[in-house]
Amino acid sequence: MTEPLLSVRNLRLDIPTGGGTLHAVRGIDFDLNRGETLCIVGESGSGKSLTSLALMGLLGKSIKRRADRMTFDGTELTTASQGQMRKLRGARMSMIFQEPMTSLNPAYTIGDQLAEALLLHRKVSRQQARDRAIELLEKVGITAAESRLSQYPHQLSGGLRQRVMIAMALMCEPELIIADEPTTALDVTIQAQILRLLHDLGREMNMAVILITHDLGVVARVADKVAVMYAGELVETGPVGDIFNAPSHPYTRGLLRCIPLPGKTDRGAKLGTIPGIVPSLVGEVEGCVFRTRCPHAVAECRGEIPKREDGSHAFRCIFPDGKRHSEKELTV
Repeated sequence: MTEPLLSVRNLRLDIPTGGGTLHAVRGIDFDLNRGETLCIVGESGSGKSLTSLALMGLLGKSIKRRADRMTFDGTELTTASQGQMRKLRGARMSMIFQEPMTSLNPAYTIGDQLAEALLLHRKVSRQQARDRAIELLEKVGITAAESRLSQYPHQLSGGLRQRVMIAMALMCEPELIIADEPTTALDVTIQAQILRLLHDLGREMNMAVILITHDLGVVARVADKVAVMYAGELVETGPVGDIFNAPSHPYTRGLLRCIPLPGKTDRGAKLGTIPGIVPSLVGEVEGCVFRTRCPHAVAECRGEIPKREDGSHAFRCIFPDGKRHSEKELTV
């Protein structure tokens, strides 16, 4: 059996605060193969972006990262030196950040910023780097690509800046791309174009893609695997068909109720909601973190929560199908 390109086991991120330790990410497990797209979904503050930064080795110095295993093509990322990580980042692992205006350097031209990664990681001339930049700008759908090289980020629209970020991530033909909500600041039409572009490029170049997004409609169209994240945990993971057609965790079902379904949701009808707020993760975290918002919660939800697996589909709940089997409700 082929080893996965990226394998993560029991990833934990702890942040010291004035009130105690914030357990931002707890026990993350997943595998990703070449050519696959993994979508990580969940509410803001659930730890999605921190997880991606942990993979890239871009966490702040105060954040403590631990994992039983976090390997990229055989390289253990938790013990890799700064030199090793610099050789991986940009060359074999790339990241597309959420807001391109704050990620692109306003003092350098688009051409200089695109060429930098290739000049650092490959033995090429400046002309070759320039040619590669033009090629990729055209590939991501930017017209008059050569003329864009002399422009600065502020001279481009949000959609063009995001396309430049994608081109920059692709300069060295990486094996893994992490896209952290790459369309947050864009209008709906441009969002669809950018996400379709990422999906198509991943297929064309056999890249593994991790896409962090709130848009479940996008997930349904582009994902191979889905990881549902809540309060620092992956509460459900599996193939996209299983997650959408047979969701097992109450939180996953709650998210799916919040989106309109073409042909099923009546015009003007109220969409579903998930009551309550995400609990604090400062100090000891016990039991199911979703129990304060779950309609099926019982007293046993305060205890250890088993991980239930059915092939490649897994979720964390005390009930085999994620639904209440007892009328003994938990008072919270």
